[in-house]
Amino acid sequence: MPELSRFLGIVIRMYYRDHEPAHFHAAYGDYEVKVHLEDGMVEGRFPRRALRLVLEWYEIHRGELVANWDRARQLEPLVSIAPLE
Repeated sequence: MPELSRFLGIVIRMYYRDHEPAHFHAAYGDYEVKVHLEDGMVEGRFPRRALRLVLEWYEIHRGELVANWDRARQLEPLVSIAPLE
C-alpha cells in the first residue's frame, strides 16, 4: 500500500483499486482508521489527539487526496502529499 504522507508518528496510505467509497488509511502505532474523502467520516479507532491531526491534514489536502484516489483507480503512480506542520 503506497505511503502518501508521514507526520508525528502517523502514516497515511492508500490502496490501489480499493473499494468505494473513496478513502485513505491512517495508522498510528497499533491503531488504524479509514477516512472517507467525501465527508471525512471515520471508521476505526484512533487516539483523540492523533485523529484531530489526521482530520486537520485531510481538510488541507482533500483535493490532493481525491486526485490520488483517481490515480490509484487507474493504477497510476501516487503523488506524495506534504505532512502536517
